Amino acid sequence: MRFEVEQKFPVSDPAAIERRLIELRVTIGPPVEQVDLYFAHPVRDFAQTDEALRIRRVGDESFITYKGSKIDPMTKTRREIELPLSDGADALPRWKELLAALGFRSVAEVAKRRRTGHLKWEGRYVEVALDEVAPLGEFVELEISADVGDVASARDCLASLAAKLGLDRNERRSYLELLLGKTGPPSAVG
Repeated sequence: MRFEVEQKFPVSDPAAIERRLIELRVTIGPPVEQVDLYFAHPVRDFAQTDEALRIRRVGDESFITYKGSKIDPMTKTRREIELPLSDGADALPRWKELLAALGFRSVAEVAKRRRTGHLKWEGRYVEVALDEVAPLGEFVELEISADVGDVASARDCLASLAAKLGLDRNERRSYLELLLGKTGPPSAVG
């Protein structure tokens, strides 16, 4: 079983973070527009169980992702299952229709502009994402994929990298939770 070990930090000066990453020899890729459509389960309240189901569209590619509840009080460590969906502009509406037929309902959409890079830190491969999330602001995400027995080590690695980058305001809430906190929460999403 794989876990996504993640820390996210709001940043007021993304250019300074990018300079620190470049000093660590990280190449940041071009911006990519991502749209995440989140769904509520028909009989389980994802806000209570701290789970999420989303479809992410990146260009003409779409992915469906289940995120389990967080297992760590310091990071956003959770089980993640992500599967590719059919390509093409019609994939998202067709999957939305299928999920609606099964009783799921669309809850919210999170749109972001993401630039990513990778680095090896303390012997581990870390994905770094620089995100602009409307209307929430700018963030840096650090992420490692780890097996269940390796979660603590991955968490320590991210904490060390965050300290090196001067990131100290860890945000455990998802972009969805932050967005719903601004707009008022419909029940059902974690």
